[in-house]
Amino acid sequence: MGQNLFEYKANQELLRNAPLADRMRPRTLDEFEGQQAILAEGRLLRRAINTDRVGNLLLHGPPGVGKTTLARIIASQTRAHFSTVNAVLAGIKDLRKEVEDAKDRLAKHNLRSILFIDEVHRFNTAQQDALLPWVENGTVTLIGATTENPYFEVNKALLSRSRLFRLQALESDDLHKLLSRALNDTERGYGARKIEISKEASNHLVDISNGDARCLLNALELAVESTIPDKANCIKINIAIAEESIQERAVLYDKQGDAHYDTISAFIKSLRGSDADAALFWLARMIEAGESPRFIFRRMLIAAAEDIGLADPQAIVIVEACAAAFERVGLPEGLYHLSQAALYLACAEKSNSLLGFFEAIRMVRTSQKQTIPSHLRDASRDKDAFGDGIGYKYPHAFKEHWVSQQYLPKVLQGEVFWQPSHNGWEGQRRSIMLERKAAQLAVIEESSQNNELLLSSSPESPQLERWLQRQMNQAGERMYMLGKKLWADIQWNRQDRVLILGGQSLLWALEPLKKVQEGGVTIISKKAESQSRLLAQIDLIEPLHRPKLINGGIADLDQLPDQLKFEWIGGRISKEIFDSELIELLTKVSEKSHESTEIRFLITHACIGPAASLIELMNQLKIKNTEPTLLKELAIKEKIWLKEQRIDNKLEKMLNQLGWKIKWEQWSESLTITLDKELAHRWLGNGNAYYELVAKNYQTNDIQSIKGIIKDLHGEKLPQRVIHQRMIGTR
Repeated sequence: MGQNLFEYKANQELLRNAPLADRMRPRTLDEFEGQQAILAEGRLLRRAINTDRVGNLLLHGPPGVGKTTLARIIASQTRAHFSTVNAVLAGIKDLRKEVEDAKDRLAKHNLRSILFIDEVHRFNTAQQDALLPWVENGTVTLIGATTENPYFEVNKALLSRSRLFRLQALESDDLHKLLSRALNDTERGYGARKIEISKEASNHLVDISNGDARCLLNALELAVESTIPDKANCIKINIAIAEESIQERAVLYDKQGDAHYDTISAFIKSLRGSDADAALFWLARMIEAGESPRFIFRRMLIAAAEDIGLADPQAIVIVEACAAAFERVGLPEGLYHLSQAALYLACAEKSNSLLGFFEAIRMVRTSQKQTIPSHLRDASRDKDAFGDGIGYKYPHAFKEHWVSQQYLPKVLQGEVFWQPSHNGWEGQRRSIMLERKAAQLAVIEESSQNNELLLSSSPESPQLERWLQRQMNQAGERMYMLGKKLWADIQWNRQDRVLILGGQSLLWALEPLKKVQEGGVTIISKKAESQSRLLAQIDLIEPLHRPKLINGGIADLDQLPDQLKFEWIGGRISKEIFDSELIELLTKVSEKSHESTEIRFLITHACIGPAASLIELMNQLKIKNTEPTLLKELAIKEKIWLKEQRIDNKLEKMLNQLGWKIKWEQWSESLTITLDKELAHRWLGNGNAYYELVAKNYQTNDIQSIKGIIKDLHGEKLPQRVIHQRMIGTR
């Protein structure tokens, strides 16, 4: 007992003497600031941590954003054994020991093992290969942290078996919260001391920290510990002290890492986009970080050809001259030549027509017949025997030193490789070159689409894919296409959270389930029979990928955490579920949504009612109607009734009052349904809405007559026309 007390006191002493950044490490997810894109309520990573189903993880991001802290939080919540290895210090021997210990724990105690490897990119290929079999068979669960891009630095096989999450630099609001917590925490921070920090000073510390929590807390610690208290024993930190504590912004840059490639990429793209200011900024960042000017000049020489080319043939001359001048002058004056070259490229006319050469290479590799036309062959050897060179027209013998003749192999005549732009020098030559074409050439326009930067990726889940495919097959092609139409034209993020209202079928959740595997899908179902059916279907997929199913009552909304915000709210809204409770439900959900939340609802209306459909069918079959007046009168009444059943205007009005801006997309559909007992019951069964209309206007014998008509037409295909409306709502 005395030893435990001694260890406790020793640990407390270590905590007091630890740097502020280490003392203030969050201990729970609720204390963790930032990274809401992957850790907000309802998202996959948070659900996995809370349910101890983390699996293999790779955490990628710049320093000071919480990678190691997140691993420690996982360690505090898991029931598995958690051990840590630093890739800078460890080798294959250490990995083998961890694996042997993990195998021993699994065999003797049935205890899983989680291995956290910090700076995992420091492991070489052999070390990563040594780890792969044990990750593959589940002996250890890997959590790796790296500041470098895992796609370049981590074994591809290891990467494919892990979920990848990118942690971003912290936002200013997150850093301000951390600063406030450090100043007010009496146990781990400076809450027990009297400290005043000016608004300008705190803003400066946050701004210069560049999204790095460790940098911020280190600067605060230096400011507090180096400032002498005043007579009232108060430490006052003003802007001057803050500037001394964090004298300049640290430039995150590794000449062999992501920052190296990302920064030069930003620089080249700024030149290509003709943004001189951005080009100078990224150039300055590279120089400040110690990048080689020769490397920058090499990339500018490439850009001068790739992005400017013949729009301004002088561009490559200017860059080459500036590079030569830099070699003669050196630093620091050579910075003038660097900036001159960059500014010239940014301001020059742009063209990528030189890429035509690579199209020519592709054609050379793929075209089977590349026979050189005889009139272009060398005439000095085989002119007499084979006629080589005969028929060649010497351009200088003609007016303007040009003559119309073919220079490509016969099978390639008419191909276009060089497509001059309208800009600069080549723009002036464009019309002349086009006029000299023997045939009209088709211009091929290539477009590129920017991919959104992903914050995470996951190994494919065959079980989930099989489950989704099974649900699609069961839904039927028509209904499945309606489900796709509901969510059409959405640019999904894998971290999105989706709320499905009126959940009577999984059909409306299939598309989100495919797209938001790092976020989550929540389904609110009101009917008990729908819930039991949905639960049976959901139970077939692995727990982490299951949508959350909750009851549709207002009281059951408490099952949703207050912090849970949805990016998308949608589903199919019908007359049956559009009641006061649904309105109250939408009101509650609207309160939980944020400004970027969007709505997608699908509503379907019948254009003609049962009586009108029966009349149309009987006309098609040329069957004499024994009750013409009865059906015609009912068709008139049901037309009015159908209009009253529409909920689109009511739903729009209600959502407008809740602050949503609504627009509609509408399309019609013609279809046929089989007239059978089930359909007859849906129409005229006691308690159904249509039966109430009929019973209100007709006697029992009239209703029996209508049922008799339906019975006589049993098995026939009934024509139907419906209108589908997709509601799009934004804040």
